[in-house]
Order: sequence, then structure tokens, then C-alpha cells
Amino acid sequence: MADRIATVTRNTLESQITVTVNLDGTGKANFATPIPFLEHMMDQIARHGLMDLSIKCDGDNEIDDHHTVEDVGITIGQAFFDAVGDKKGLTRYGHAYVPLDEALSRVVVDLSGRPGLDLGVEFTRDRVGSFDLDLIREFFQGFVNHALVTLHIDNLKGVNSHHQAETVFKAFGRALRMAVTPDERQANII
Repeated sequence: MADRIATVTRNTLESQITVTVNLDGTGKANFATPIPFLEHMMDQIARHGLMDLSIKCDGDNEIDDHHTVEDVGITIGQAFFDAVGDKKGLTRYGHAYVPLDEALSRVVVDLSGRPGLDLGVEFTRDRVGSFDLDLIREFFQGFVNHALVTLHIDNLKGVNSHHQAETVFKAFGRALRMAVTPDERQANII
């Protein structure tokens, strides 16, 4: 199997982002963004997805974090799409349940070639620190639209919003890891 590494640069009026994804990495993460909580969540994807993830981002955060978070999702989606390639020989589907203390989330992904997001998370607060939790939907919508995957995310329980978010991103990483795992029995199936 060829190297499954991709680098994408996205420059808009709102943000300048470069993302590198290595689907066969070891979970290394390297971030330079203006949003510490976003970096914490991206670290969960890398570590639990066992993919190397590098993000360099400058955005118009003096306005708010919306454009930066959405554009990071879009750019990671583009890099993921490029790294996955034709999908032949991959497991294609992935799922994970992840707990963190009182919180529990489930994520299911299909490398379907069709963008679809069903996000069932009712956070118990609006923010974690200064991070607006509404932006999590924007991140995932940007990702699915450009990775061309179907993604179902459900937070099944939780009291602490930080725990709720963290279980979502850990489960997302683990589900992606399962979906991109080679399975030679799938060589002729997409």
C-alpha cells in the first residue's frame, strides 16, 4: 500500500491553514493555532486515531473562533480525503464507544464518498473556557463535506461539557482508525 500522507494548504480571507495527515502514523501531533481547546481536541484525534497530524493556522480570531474552527475541519477533511486515496482494500466502516469519567460517546463513520453528518450532542454548558461548543458542529460539518464521509456522533451521557467533547473526539479518532485499516479481503470492494 502506498504512503497515505497528504498535505493541504487552504488560504481564505479569514484563515491561512496548512494540514498534514499521515494515516499510518503513531499519533504524533504538532499544532500552531490560536485556539488551545481546539488543539486539545485535535490531539485526541491524532492519539486515538494513531495518525500523525500537523496543523499550522492563523485566523481572524479577533472576530471570533468560528472561521478558524470551520476551516480547520475543512482542511483536515481535504487532507484525509487525499490520504485515503481510492479506498480499495480498506475496512471502510469504523465505530467506537469512548468513556471519560461520567461521559460516554459513540461515533460511527462510513468512508462512503457522500458527505453526511448526524450530530446528537447536547452539551450541558455553552462553553469550555472561552471555546464556544457550537463550533464543534462547524468542525465536523467542514470535515464531512470535504472528506466525503458519513458520520454519526452521539453523546450518550455526560455532565461535564469538557468530558462530553473529549469523548466525542477520542471516539472519532478511533472510528477513523478502524475505517482506514487495510483489510486485504476488501481489495475489490469500495
